[in-house]
Amino acid sequence: MRDTIHFSGIGGVGMSALAQVAAMEGRPVSGSDRDFDRGRNLGVKAALEALGIKIFPQDGTGINGNSAELALSTAIEDSNPEVLKAKELGLKISHRSELLAERVNGSDTIAVAGTSGKSTVAAMLFTVLEAGGLQPSIVTGGALGALKQRGLVGNAYRGKGRVLVVEADESDGTIVRYRPRTGLVLNISKDHKDVEVLNKIFAEFAGNCGRVLVNADDAPAAAALPAAPVFGFDAGGWKVSDVKLGPFSSFFRINGTPFELPAPGRYNVENALAACAAASLYGVSLADCAAGLKDFRGVERRFVLVGEKRGVTVIDDYAHNPAKISALLAALHQAPGRRLLAVYQPHGFTPTRHLKAELIESFAAGLNPGDMLIMPEIYYAGGTVTKNISSKDISDAVAARGRKTAFYENRADIPAVISGAAAPGDIVVVIGARDATLADFARQILEAL
Repeated sequence: MRDTIHFSGIGGVGMSALAQVAAMEGRPVSGSDRDFDRGRNLGVKAALEALGIKIFPQDGTGINGNSAELALSTAIEDSNPEVLKAKELGLKISHRSELLAERVNGSDTIAVAGTSGKSTVAAMLFTVLEAGGLQPSIVTGGALGALKQRGLVGNAYRGKGRVLVVEADESDGTIVRYRPRTGLVLNISKDHKDVEVLNKIFAEFAGNCGRVLVNADDAPAAAALPAAPVFGFDAGGWKVSDVKLGPFSSFFRINGTPFELPAPGRYNVENALAACAAASLYGVSLADCAAGLKDFRGVERRFVLVGEKRGVTVIDDYAHNPAKISALLAALHQAPGRRLLAVYQPHGFTPTRHLKAELIESFAAGLNPGDMLIMPEIYYAGGTVTKNISSKDISDAVAARGRKTAFYENRADIPAVISGAAAPGDIVVVIGARDATLADFARQILEAL
């Protein structure tokens, strides 16, 4: 019987999320991934197989008499054996973005949008909706610690309730295909695209939502969507007070209700407020929100405490655009008197070139005189690209602004360098996106201490 949907590139974040939800709904699912064939990302492979998903080599054998549909990620070429086999058999071929839009538009969806904080707010929103008894579903880009504790990959879950939380990514423009019941716009800043382009994308997204909430404390977002209902520290009927920020936790009140959040930084207080504002539209009380967030298990590579050794703390974080880096450095400086050794690996030559000036400013303004920026070369994911910029261009420019920096062409040299330079009380933070090996690299630094 032809009823199986086959995901080509199933190990990717977006593809694995959709595959898991389909499997949790009882649909027969299979998949393949080149990383699996090369012996990489095997933890994700095992978690998918535990859901009953059959994994094939990416050689065309996964497309067979049981296959009804082939789902593709952007990484899959037309010459891929699975694509050729699916065309030969006349199967329906769908792109990941089409499948996600179909799911968003067919559910009671809350789409979390903005250039920063989407994964964390989506995770917090899922947490508070669960605390409120709504049994939500989620499709997101960052693995939730709470879902990983359940033996899942962490970036997707199919609950029994009607509400679906999705992280709505603007980077590829597909966000404008979504028709969610509720939209949440957190912020707008220069990232993959310039602000003028992003304003148009988010305005079209907001127009497609049944209702939308916008962060009044983010001036660009509020200016781009002036007619939208808002939330904020003192806006839209919300009041955040008594904020106490620690190096690894935050304490505050929302409309008088006390919150204790095991995550640092003002930006995480903002994230929590956004989640509460959206949840309130679904009847979740602030008391339930506070109870859920007290046990928040975080998101993979979002301010993850890797460990401590010889009095040195190692943190791993996904920050990659200037706004995220600035917020992260400010949060880390909530630990007074502790020196930062920031290891930043830019992701891709094109985005680094696009954001060069803003990245320089983030580090030059965000690091204290005693801190140090350590940079390996720009992460290269493959393909045709102009390599006319280097991490050294950024580190040299930050040094010219009076900050201590170092550039290492070979990233493998850095753990030993940090081991020799770090002193008790220091915080080492590994910063960067896209490269799946960065979490392991942070652990290597800890082991080298």
